[in-house]
Amino acid sequence: MLAAEAAFGAVHEGLNMETCWDNFKNSWVWDELRRARNYRPLYFALGSYILRGRSSFTLKHGKRDHEATDVARLHSPIQYPKPDGVLSFDVPTSLHRSNTNHEHDQPAHFRLMDPKIPELVNLPEYGAPESRYYNENQLKLQINAVNCLHCKACDIKDPKQNIEWTVPEGGGGPGYSVM
Repeated sequence: MLAAEAAFGAVHEGLNMETCWDNFKNSWVWDELRRARNYRPLYFALGSYILRGRSSFTLKHGKRDHEATDVARLHSPIQYPKPDGVLSFDVPTSLHRSNTNHEHDQPAHFRLMDPKIPELVNLPEYGAPESRYYNENQLKLQINAVNCLHCKACDIKDPKQNIEWTVPEGGGGPGYSVM
């Protein structure tokens, strides 16, 4: 935003583009970045130069995503508003806007290792989180690889890690040219 304001000022008011840098240095963003600037280099230097890789600990984020998925009975469902077609869109429209392209005769790039798990485990226990990536408002897992955005969220969030996802053939996938 600061850069846009400086560019607008340069074009319409004849201001110097150095104004952009000055505005950035005088903003809250500069202060926040300055306070956080040494966290990563500090830990890198500590682990590399002082401990020489022999650290007895590894900084981790905790559980893997699929392990952090709770059973559905512990939570109340979220009622999302219907897509308005202006700021939010349904899945087919979003897929169209992503300009995703696949070779239609290639094999599916993900498959279920056990086709019974979505119906027997994930749906009754977890509310079928993986199904939300394929069908809106349906608790049924119907894989349609042609409609895949390659986000890999279905594989990452599947509570039982039952989806085997491989990179699709042909270099297809999203090409966000119309967004």
